[in-house]
Amino acid sequence: MKYFLKLNVVSILYALMVFVPLELMLNVYRISRLTNWEIRTVNILAGITLIIKIIGGTILILILTKKWLRGRKANFFTVILWVPYFVLLIYVIASLFPITNGGDTPNPVTGLLATGGLIVYPFYILILNFACITNDDKTIGTV
Repeated sequence: MKYFLKLNVVSILYALMVFVPLELMLNVYRISRLTNWEIRTVNILAGITLIIKIIGGTILILILTKKWLRGRKANFFTVILWVPYFVLLIYVIASLFPITNGGDTPNPVTGLLATGGLIVYPFYILILNFACITNDDKTIGTV
């Protein structure tokens, strides 16, 4: 049961890792309107946040996966398990903060970039899971 909870916590972190930069990217106009910042400033801050989330999130996920999940094959469920949490986060934010101003809708190109990122993201998770399997875990069955 503990392993199941840890697996879900790691999956939630994976969902948050993609959710925060995506929401910042999609809500540039809204953030600009509410904070009275220029769109350029909001884009720069969203890019900086994206870089910090990629580097810091990758390090955090690697540490947690090695410490909590210890190279089990069930770790690969995180490749799929982050999706329901991501959809839930999107639904909650869309319900709590609907777009009421027509000028807040994102560009069509932003949706294209988001779709491309979401297609590549499971491969990123897969690579992180492979990186967390240590040499000791690979040689358990051999003598």
